[in-house]
Amino acid sequence: MTRGFWRDPDKYLATYWKRFPDVWVHGDWARIDEDGFWYIEGRSDDTLKVAGKRIGPAEVESAATAHAAVLEAAAIGVPHELKGEVIVVFVVLRPGHIAAAGLAGEIAESIAQRLGRPLRPDAVRFVADLPKTRNAKVLRRVIRAAYLGKEDLGDLSSLENPLAVEQIKEACLRAVPSRGRNQ
Repeated sequence: MTRGFWRDPDKYLATYWKRFPDVWVHGDWARIDEDGFWYIEGRSDDTLKVAGKRIGPAEVESAATAHAAVLEAAAIGVPHELKGEVIVVFVVLRPGHIAAAGLAGEIAESIAQRLGRPLRPDAVRFVADLPKTRNAKVLRRVIRAAYLGKEDLGDLSSLENPLAVEQIKEACLRAVPSRGRNQ
């Protein structure tokens, strides 16, 4: 827990202590399982809103990595006319697995089975690596901006592997559809 902001104690109190009386709100979702173990699920301000349902990208990524072929995953929300947002998942495959439309469909279906049909990803894209900081934080905002074709990807000074951004752009161009059509 932080003890304060440098030269701004009022901002510290407003940021962490004013939302709920006597509760420190740090911005992460957490859960406690039946054995008393705590799990950090991801940022509370990083929420996907799909057809009126709210879910954190970490939950989608956890469901994706539950598939035997998936080593790593990153989920983003992209605008959709009817649903507000749809989920697009970028996956890094485990060695021995090959990117194919059938596998993309399997991964999407696996996520839907774990989270519910309305949260089935609209697309699954295969990449060799995900853009990360030096301390291995996946930069979802960069993935989303690259996916949406934005020229300005924002501050990339903490990016450890810039080639991953190019791979995401390429993956969108040569997309393997997860539902039998190119999306």
